[in-house]
Amino acid sequence: MAANLSWGAFGKATELRQRIFFTIGLLIVYRLGTYIPVPGIDGSALRDFMERASAGIGGMLTMFTGGALGRMGIFALGIMPYISASIIIQLLSSMVPYLEQLKKEGEQGRKKITQYTRYGTVLLATFQAYGLAVSLESGGLAHDPGWFFRAAVVITLVGGTMFLMWLGEQITARGVGNGISLIIFVGIVAEAPAALARFLASGRSGAVSPAVIIGVLAMMIGLVTFVVFMERALRKIHIQYPRRQVGMKVYDGGSSHLPVKVNPAGVIPAIFASSLLLLPTTIATFSGGNTGPIMSTILAYFGPGQPLYLLFFVSMIVFFTYFYTENVAFKTDEVADNLKNQNGFIPGIRPGAKTAQYLDYVVRRVLVLGSAYLAAVCLFPDILRHQLSIPFYFGGTSVLIVVSVTMDTIQQIQSHLLAHQYEGLIEKSQLRSKKRPRKAPARR
Repeated sequence: MAANLSWGAFGKATELRQRIFFTIGLLIVYRLGTYIPVPGIDGSALRDFMERASAGIGGMLTMFTGGALGRMGIFALGIMPYISASIIIQLLSSMVPYLEQLKKEGEQGRKKITQYTRYGTVLLATFQAYGLAVSLESGGLAHDPGWFFRAAVVITLVGGTMFLMWLGEQITARGVGNGISLIIFVGIVAEAPAALARFLASGRSGAVSPAVIIGVLAMMIGLVTFVVFMERALRKIHIQYPRRQVGMKVYDGGSSHLPVKVNPAGVIPAIFASSLLLLPTTIATFSGGNTGPIMSTILAYFGPGQPLYLLFFVSMIVFFTYFYTENVAFKTDEVADNLKNQNGFIPGIRPGAKTAQYLDYVVRRVLVLGSAYLAAVCLFPDILRHQLSIPFYFGGTSVLIVVSVTMDTIQQIQSHLLAHQYEGLIEKSQLRSKKRPRKAPARR
């Protein structure tokens, strides 16, 4: 995709450059905010606490917050509460008739759903911020523990999350790409050089052999290539349109195809499964290590890298892939109705219910490959990280996010360049028509 970019056209597209500079500026603001600390934190004991919490909130959430959680910055919660609220609202929209009706009401319904998503973000962020404040107190990181400290932490972290949500909306509206995805992308990429430096330093110290370092780097490149290939993979369903008559003219019917992605659900099943599996460890972290025998047994068998952990991880990825695709990402009933309204049909299949049944059959067979691909990409880095003792968080979820956001952003830049080229062609044609001299009427 990047090979199709025309740098000459990019130099002339002033609006696109302004959008890119605007996006970069807001992302710099986000990165600066990750270094502003939450008030009342004992910085000397913070690093020891985050090392103890690295298996729970310190692993996956530190990746998504761009290191703000490890530094306990005002963006320590990151944008994850908003993403969780958005996913929950999307799932409820397919099950609650009121929300499903709002989706069909156009712009007004979309604004109402966005408002509910923001309310859900505030609730989730408040719950997570309070749990984080309690864990900070139990870890001895608060200078003056008490309700005043908890209130200060909750207000600061919730305000930081809402500010990030606003930044993401501004990037989406006035910048390039999806703002929320770019914030997560920048957080992951910003921590990658430091993690890679620690990995190479462990090789120089002798903790990791050079062969392992070369093998891990080659596997990372191969994994990224595999993710790019699978994210662009499609199952094309042939669609036929009949002849139609407009006035006295008869137009021949055309043919097209309905693209079905191998992975319609994207990275959402991996995020859901990871969040649920991290829940026991996160609860143990919030309780300050005062866990009972039941919780200790759960942590022993469901810790990262354990067989039961891997088994349930795969099961939940497969479940959420099918559930999210059938209820949110690709609703076969709606697709069949749209084809029927456009007079399109699949050759050999009746429009309506039969088309929906055929689409269900195709999508479920495609999702066998899609869910297996997601599970393999998410499990392979975790197994590699625990078997080789890699000293940084190398998760398949982060690889999926980085690759997907990069591809989407490049596609949006290409669409902006294409629109700019079309505008230039239209302006040239208008100027030529104005300069063309009019012929005088012929004399008889």
